[in-house]
Amino acid sequence: MLTLSADPWTADQTLQEHLETRGVSRRQFLRFARDVGVLLGVAQMGLPKLVHALAAVKRPSVVWLQLQECTGCVESVLRTNEPTIGNLLLDVVSLDYNHTLMAASGHAAEEALQQAMKANKGEYLLVVSGSIPTKDNGIYTMIGGRSAETVIREAASGAAAIVALGACAHFGGVQSARPNPTEAKGVRDIIRDRPILTIAGCPPIGDVLTASVVHWLTFKRLPESDAEGRPLFAYGKRIHDQCPRRAHFDAGQYVERFDDAGAKQGWCLYKVGCKGPATSSPCPIFLWNDRTSWPIGSGHPCLGCTEANFWDTMTPFYGRLPEPQVAGFGIEKNIDRIGAGLVVAALGGVGVHAALTAVQMTRRRADGSVTPIDPPPTSGGDSTSSH
Repeated sequence: MLTLSADPWTADQTLQEHLETRGVSRRQFLRFARDVGVLLGVAQMGLPKLVHALAAVKRPSVVWLQLQECTGCVESVLRTNEPTIGNLLLDVVSLDYNHTLMAASGHAAEEALQQAMKANKGEYLLVVSGSIPTKDNGIYTMIGGRSAETVIREAASGAAAIVALGACAHFGGVQSARPNPTEAKGVRDIIRDRPILTIAGCPPIGDVLTASVVHWLTFKRLPESDAEGRPLFAYGKRIHDQCPRRAHFDAGQYVERFDDAGAKQGWCLYKVGCKGPATSSPCPIFLWNDRTSWPIGSGHPCLGCTEANFWDTMTPFYGRLPEPQVAGFGIEKNIDRIGAGLVVAALGGVGVHAALTAVQMTRRRADGSVTPIDPPPTSGGDSTSSH
């Protein structure tokens, strides 16, 4: 891990020049680049390009707005591992405004925001956490006497790109849950003329933010994303497909109560509310708190917090998902037929299929949607019988 330095990274220095003044070896830098490359899913052949681009980059400006939110997203980013938040802020970017982390407050803080936007117009990265209340002219979140919508529109106008950090910036978060009293909206509902990357979650995994910033610095663009704007390197797969408890799901072994024998043996949490089959997130891979653990690893079901409108669509949180939401192969379509039941069904597959077909045909004949047909000829009969 790169250690912090009291020597600031000046605007005219490249990252490589700055690291050399600090005595950071080439080996340490390559290890740093490799770790970030792993997070981004960069292939081995792409690592030299990442290393070269990072070495040549000059310190960029980042403006971070916190709007209608709980500060949980900032707390999550403070716990990033590689690079750490210290590496990110002191060695990778210049965080020119964040009213939680900066020393200034009041008028001095707002002046720092204006100076940063003016000095780096068209070049700074804008990070936004929190939703934007739009009801009653946005009076529910005011910063420096101005509404959150006014602040974000002004900041977005001079930004090179925007990162919507967390569930609130993603779709409005808990504030937008029914009945949405402040008419809260996500960043993409307000800003439509800038590239926007959504780092989903309540809170999001901080390492996804730091890796995304490094990607932006390296390739001069945001990572490839899905329809929700979420980076595919992190949100390209469902929790269900990466879950270490998946074998128990396939075997029909489920926790029925949080204190039962299945819970003690680490069985699947689907029946006590796990939303993993409907949730795309890197939690099983990135983990939390310096890669210590994650909710399912600690015995708690996934709540689906990286999905849009999860406060409404995933509740009740400890209730089982409706069957239609569990997509995939037949093994996932009906939870009650998994495991031993599926084995029995497979053994009698031909008979079951024939019985179901007979029932279906009987119903269709009864409502006149199909014309009865003659039975096939018996052995030795006329093989030319018409049907």
